[in-house]
Amino acid sequence: MGELLSLAGDNILSPPIMFFALGFAAALLRSDLSIPDAISKAVALYLMFAIGFKGGASLSSGGLEVLALWAALLGIGLSFVIPLISFAILKAITGLSQVDAAAVSAHYGSVSVVTFVTAANFLGIENIPYEVWIIAVLALMETPAIVTGLALARRGAPGAERKSLFSGDVMREVLLNGSIVMLLGAFAIGWATGEKGLADVAPFVVDPFKGVLCLFLLDMGLTAARQLHKAEGLGPSSIAFGLFMPLIGATLGLFGAWAIGMSLGGATLMAVLGGSASYIAVPAALRMALPQANAAIYLTLSLGVTFPFNVLIGIPIYLAAAEMLYGVI
Repeated sequence: MGELLSLAGDNILSPPIMFFALGFAAALLRSDLSIPDAISKAVALYLMFAIGFKGGASLSSGGLEVLALWAALLGIGLSFVIPLISFAILKAITGLSQVDAAAVSAHYGSVSVVTFVTAANFLGIENIPYEVWIIAVLALMETPAIVTGLALARRGAPGAERKSLFSGDVMREVLLNGSIVMLLGAFAIGWATGEKGLADVAPFVVDPFKGVLCLFLLDMGLTAARQLHKAEGLGPSSIAFGLFMPLIGATLGLFGAWAIGMSLGGATLMAVLGGSASYIAVPAALRMALPQANAAIYLTLSLGVTFPFNVLIGIPIYLAAAEMLYGVI
């Protein structure tokens, strides 16, 4: 317990998390503090560029391992299975419709890139290394959850017209989502140019990174708290789901990573991927593929409930659990 409290303190007292808390508190108090949309999008692209490029450059000097293939299979498997678990729990404890339960489940099987970036930054604060190729695993976990969610929505849910997952518009949203394209593109360029390329752009992608992350998490705090205002339409069981489902997904990710031999840091990030919920790529795809699903429900749970939980206390919990599993504490 002492170790967990220490990790939680390190996380909460880090500048990025304190800026998230500032934004969250400002929005709850109905301050007019805001970040212009254009700046918010630019900052998000910068973060994807920086983490992707640094990961690719590191990979170029270390080489790709067989372990990466196992991790990729694990990530894809989690992305297929977690929506099934989420759906079963939602149908058992909430009054959500088939379509809404399926839409929420798709979000929880996918991943939050911002939660991942925050966790990677936290591991850096704690001086814990991790496998750089896990960035590619993150990208692979976007689509399977959407496939599973749409399959669940179609099962026994008559009536409303839907676009096929494989329609051009939907596939474009799934595969060409801007954050994923930037993340993987920067990863590939970083891998191709290696350490020399990283040295060339280091003044842009290394030193400013934490400051930009602070600004972005300030904006995310504002957005999450404003989304939370919509939680009045959700029952207590749905809110509870948004808090305990991350722990279930993270447990699956953590034990899976441990079983295939990933490092302590890599296992922590796999837990983060298993425990996070998408609020960017999946909503964009479901708006077209499943337009009758209630966006206020799935966005409020993923962004207003699960995201703050993970950023504030979930990440330290996952690291503490990994340290216990690996015998560090």
